[in-house]
This record gives sequence, structure tokens and C-alpha cells, in this order.
Amino acid sequence: MSSIFTKIVNKEIPCYKVAETAKFLAFLDVNPNAKGHTLCIPKKEVNKIFDLDSSDYLELMDFSRTVALAIEKAVDCKRVGMTVIGLEVPHVHVHLIPLNSMEDAQFIKKEILLPAEFEALAKKITSFL
Repeated sequence: MSSIFTKIVNKEIPCYKVAETAKFLAFLDVNPNAKGHTLCIPKKEVNKIFDLDSSDYLELMDFSRTVALAIEKAVDCKRVGMTVIGLEVPHVHVHLIPLNSMEDAQFIKKEILLPAEFEALAKKITSFL
């Protein structure tokens, strides 16, 4: 059965896309810790990050770095944090989270955004790529 992220890749479920290459996709998290919280995924469904072959792993990290630098320009934050947990969806995903405090990285407090706010934010981040 396809993960929710594979369904996003296959355009069965919409997303607020930030960046895309032939192998990777970045989109805003719809339940964000902070405004600009973005997920970077390989299009190929792999459950665990260390199950990626080394070249795909390195390319995902490079793709995530590029997206993080754009987030840092688009969103007012002290830095962009990165975490890979992978328990909630069995498909590799890198969380890029704009941070102003340690609480922003704890997956406790969530931001509420309207669809228009997500769309504007995705466009703003994309403009810095």
C-alpha cells in the first residue's frame, strides 16, 4: 500500500510544493511546528533513511540543504533545523523547521495556517531557490 507521501508524489493528494527534481520533492508540512516547516522526500518510497543507497542519501541531503537555505531567506527565523524521525509515515522524510526557540523543534506546538497562507508561503520559499 502506498504511503501518503507516495500519493502526493503521484498527485493523488495535493500539496503545497516548494521544490521538485526528478528524484525529490519538497512541500510544506500541513501540520507545521512553525511557519515554513517543510518536508523533503525521495520520490521513490523507502521506509528508513539509512536504507537509501548512499548516493540517494547524499543527494537528499543536498536537496534538503538547498531548500533550507531558501526557507531561511523566506521565513523570519534564527535558523532552520533538520530532523529525521520517520515514525509517523513509513516513507523517508526530512523535516526542515524554521527555529526561533527549542520548542519549535519539539513537535508539540503547531501553527494553524489558512490555505491561502500555505500557498503564499510555498511561493515565497520557491522564489529563493
